[in-house]
Amino acid sequence: MRSFRSASVAILAVVLSAVLGGVYGQGALATDDRIPQHYRAFTAALSAIEAGYAEPVETDQLVYGAINGMLQTLDPHSSFMDPRTYARMRERQEQRYYGLGITILVVDGDITVVQLFEGSPAYGQGIRRGDVIARIEGEDTKGWTSDDAVRRLRGPRGTFVNISLRRTGIEALIDLAVMRDEITMSSIPAAFMADDRTAFIRIEDFAEHTDDELGRALDTLARQGMRQVVLDLRNNPGGQLDQAIRISNRFLRRGDMIVYTRGRVPNSDQDYRATRPSSFTDLPVIVMVNRNSASASEIVAGALQDHDRALIVGETTFGKALVQSIYRVSQGAGLALTTAQYYTPAGRLIQRPWDGTFDEYFTYGMRDQQEAPHAPEQMKLTTGGRKVYSGGGIEPDARIEGQVEGFSPTRFARTIYARQLFAAFAEPFSARGDARPGAQGPTRKLVDPGFAVDEAMVRDFRAFLETRRVRIDEDAFARDEDFIKAMIRFEIELALFGIGEARKNLILADPQARHALTLFGEARQLSELSRSRTAKVGQ
Repeated sequence: MRSFRSASVAILAVVLSAVLGGVYGQGALATDDRIPQHYRAFTAALSAIEAGYAEPVETDQLVYGAINGMLQTLDPHSSFMDPRTYARMRERQEQRYYGLGITILVVDGDITVVQLFEGSPAYGQGIRRGDVIARIEGEDTKGWTSDDAVRRLRGPRGTFVNISLRRTGIEALIDLAVMRDEITMSSIPAAFMADDRTAFIRIEDFAEHTDDELGRALDTLARQGMRQVVLDLRNNPGGQLDQAIRISNRFLRRGDMIVYTRGRVPNSDQDYRATRPSSFTDLPVIVMVNRNSASASEIVAGALQDHDRALIVGETTFGKALVQSIYRVSQGAGLALTTAQYYTPAGRLIQRPWDGTFDEYFTYGMRDQQEAPHAPEQMKLTTGGRKVYSGGGIEPDARIEGQVEGFSPTRFARTIYARQLFAAFAEPFSARGDARPGAQGPTRKLVDPGFAVDEAMVRDFRAFLETRRVRIDEDAFARDEDFIKAMIRFEIELALFGIGEARKNLILADPQARHALTLFGEARQLSELSRSRTAKVGQ
């Protein structure tokens, strides 16, 4: 335990220096006599806990907890990341690592696959969500932690790892030798033509290469006849500020304000404008958002709304307008510290108020949305003179609720969805003709691309729920039948035919997306309003 102490106190010192130096300037630590007193109080308390607590303690965890507690007195989004969490955050931002291309969790003591990345070695070998990795290099993995498994699964590019899978409905283990490769995690899992003129692009987060992905998608769709586009930012939690700026720039004219930030530390006051020419500044755009669209998603939606460049459809967004700067501190740990707030071009602060415990703030997505009254000073005007409001997320131009994949299911169906029972039901299905190991067998259920969810499949799903001890609410099941059918099909297609195919078919049933596709008349009017404004400015 003592071996952790010097490193942990060093981490605390670096973090305090970063926080206090950032707020008060470089001279603060040298001139404020209270800081050494605070160090002494902390180290004295740490020593007393180490020496006298009833059970052994991990000193680094005490320090990490203390730092996180300190940051939680500031706002809901400043946070401390231990080395593992910080490494995973950087991996997600960089969008690549070397491995098999799976996400695993420990479920009932088993190393279980919960996600695959398309195009990865695991995907190519036919590994499925729900598979249990029973052995790695011949060793039984029962009781392993996910970190234990990750250390054995990852390795140099081009090397192989031998694994044995246990799959529902298959008696024997499935033995595979999977070659490790660079895994690229796409921010844009689906980009396709919804009809002969309408493109649909789903952006799931804002990482280092999201704008490059969007550029390639737009060019491809333009060659396929794109004349209007839906940008789906639903459930997008945000990400890197520069990517939000670049993506907004693709639909705004050079010189248009995108976002500006204001803070207390040096260089936190910045204005960001469109600086690059684009071929899509007259393209009619609909942006879909919901209560879980946050941060960088709100920057894009706010910028396009304020310049009358997009019709915003869906629900009021989360309301996160705090800019976090990421500091790498000692021992591989990291600190996400709020250093500024951002404002949309019309001067809207999108940040939603929070209570002292953050409880109400973080449960926003679970509650029914209500249109709150606005104070007069919250009203702002878009460049075309439309009214928009500050202080609580981006409000849509066309409101339609749909908190779960565009639907508004009952509590019964939301519970099934949250328990991932649709995904579990999809596990025994295989694509007809799939010759990969474990894909065929007497207990496998075979489907073809374009299959329909018929009444027999719905009955099978009901029987499956009963095996999982779900008490079926008959009235709710009847009300939720469209949602249930859509989710059954989506999860089977996601497992067998890829996310692009699954998303393309889902929007045909998704009430929010279907409604959005009827609103391009309004989106074209906005595009014309924006174009006429630019023409007047140029005169």
